[in-house]
Amino acid sequence: MKLPRGSVLVVASHNPGKVREIKALLGPHGIEPVSAGDLNLPEPEETGATFIANAELKARAAADASGHAALADDSGLCVNALGGAPGIYSARWAGPTKNFSIAMARLEKELRGKTDLTAYFVCALCVAMPGGEMRIFEGEAHGKLAFPPRGEKGFGYDPIFIPDGLDETFAELDPGYKHSISHRARAFEKLLHSGLFTEAM
Repeated sequence: MKLPRGSVLVVASHNPGKVREIKALLGPHGIEPVSAGDLNLPEPEETGATFIANAELKARAAADASGHAALADDSGLCVNALGGAPGIYSARWAGPTKNFSIAMARLEKELRGKTDLTAYFVCALCVAMPGGEMRIFEGEAHGKLAFPPRGEKGFGYDPIFIPDGLDETFAELDPGYKHSISHRARAFEKLLHSGLFTEAM
């Protein structure tokens, strides 16, 4: 499985923030990312029980529908005091309109009175070829939650997540710096060292 320079790679997401981050991470490697939303591909129902299962499901659907290699990212926030919730349901907590203000308010309510605010983001990446091979790469970013939400630069749960060793939320950090330390960056680091883009370097 190789993706030479100039290859089209379908980003199997309709989330503009996620697509923007993935394009920024792929840009230096000569790959041409195009989003599933731009291609009007349908969003498959995420029926998997794990981040990996959902990433595989989305990548396979996008690769087969587009005829191109596809990259899917399934990621979410796991809160230790809530037994790992919202986890794979992170986007669903934001409701049909993907309003993460609702999701963050729910988290704040459910954590009221709890002293353990540690949490971590998980990212599972799957690269799928049409009708064929798949590769999986995972990354995590650990930290703690802080309320009320702070910052305008991120998306999703970024305004309430402070990564270990820092005082700012993901949404307050410079996007370039966030891209270097995030769960997605750690999964991408594994992808980029896998040899998949060897011919594109």
